[in-house]
Amino acid sequence: MTDFDLDPRATLDRLLSEKGVDYAQLSQRIGRNPAYIQQYIKRGSPRRLAEEDRARIAAYLGVSEALLGGPAPRVAVPARSRGGDMVLVPKLAIGASAGAGASVDGETVEGQVAFDPKWLRDLGADPRALSIIRVEGDSMAPTLSDGDDILVDGGDAAGRLRDGIYVLRMDDVLMVKRVARAPGPGRVSVISDNPHYRSWDDLPLNAIRLVGRVVWTGRRVR
Repeated sequence: MTDFDLDPRATLDRLLSEKGVDYAQLSQRIGRNPAYIQQYIKRGSPRRLAEEDRARIAAYLGVSEALLGGPAPRVAVPARSRGGDMVLVPKLAIGASAGAGASVDGETVEGQVAFDPKWLRDLGADPRALSIIRVEGDSMAPTLSDGDDILVDGGDAAGRLRDGIYVLRMDDVLMVKRVARAPGPGRVSVISDNPHYRSWDDLPLNAIRLVGRVVWTGRRVR
């Protein structure tokens, strides 16, 4: 049995016990009444966590949403080639900064790109949790340009947060931004490298959902 086969209520109960977080504390953390999480775990009400609640809980606990009843993340798969073992990374039909409602989970795969597994390991990337998406817009110029492909490590998100460039979702918009720790526990800054675009200097971590860390980019030569 994999982690994704487990009852999300039992999994959440176990995670809270391991991390020393009580039901009321988590309920208040996500802006719910103090009995909300206890009722969900013990009474099955609600039957499922709302998507926004699930994302905030996953970010707070530093775990995948799949453990809490969300869709299993798309992952790269091993493949054979004439040169030996390769890793096929799915290229998703979506762009960061793609607009309201954009989501990585369950998105259509428009192709696959083969990578040398040793090269991926040298990047520090988890070959099992990679995807490629397209950058849309110039809010991260000159670091990233409109149309660039970025390699996103979904295994490197809230649980390992450190300064870097991440794909994230905020206010139902999928975007790629630079994330830096801000003063105070659980606070972050979300930064556009292009000074003509908005940045957020001090946000609670649970105000965003980190999808994964950008570990590589490729672009067409024009």
